[in-house]
Amino acid sequence: MSTTSSADGTTIGYEAVGSGPTLLLVDGATASRAGGSASRLADALSGDVTAVAYDRRGRGESTDTLPFAVEREIEDIDALIAAVGAPAYAFGMSSGAMLLLRAAAALGPERIAGIVLYEPPLMPEGARDGARQYTADLAAALAEGRRGDAVALFLARVGMPPAAIDGMRGSPAWAGLEAIAPTLAYDDAAMGDSAVPSEVVAEVRIPVLTLAGGASPGFMQYGARELAAAIPGAIFEVAEGQTHDVAPDVAAAHITRFLHSV
Repeated sequence: MSTTSSADGTTIGYEAVGSGPTLLLVDGATASRAGGSASRLADALSGDVTAVAYDRRGRGESTDTLPFAVEREIEDIDALIAAVGAPAYAFGMSSGAMLLLRAAAALGPERIAGIVLYEPPLMPEGARDGARQYTADLAAALAEGRRGDAVALFLARVGMPPAAIDGMRGSPAWAGLEAIAPTLAYDDAAMGDSAVPSEVVAEVRIPVLTLAGGASPGFMQYGARELAAAIPGAIFEVAEGQTHDVAPDVAAAHITRFLHSV
């Protein structure tokens, strides 16, 4: 593992595997480099690119520095790209896709040359009340130090049944989830109000591929479709047979095809 230092002094742990164009992998909520989707995808991509998997701040081998703002995670991405070489391509998963979109808009094509976004969890207006309530409830739980409740709120938000959540509370994994519970607010901040962020989209001037799983329900495909429609020149593709938990080899095939086309 290697490390780099972000603008506010936060240490960011990362690992680069393979050879070829540099591709930074941005995980979604609760995921970390060790065993997360980014590390599995890095292995699948290593024959075609230099895949860089990293721990987002507050997770794994990365430290954290308060107060938090989305801009701090954008600075983390900038520091990583400086460490591995600019410009880089990047892949973002779920809420990590929204962080990556904001980073691409802020940092420009000199730093990020193209992005692939998998199922960014945006929502139409009629479905955003639940997102607003989640934001309020999550903020309250974290402010009151109820980390377990914050984790439970997130798991319920992504569709886990109450009985399964109760079962997880007694599992060995629960302590680890509680440890990174504050980072749930970081992903929520990257999501904004769960609408297509027009002011961000207007600043994106690089090739963009958005992906959705063919076996995912329509509401999970919504964000990828809407972003592709909103970003000039963006391409939307369906990963046939896939859900939100996309198979690394399938995602890798779409990513490498995209990279060969730009």
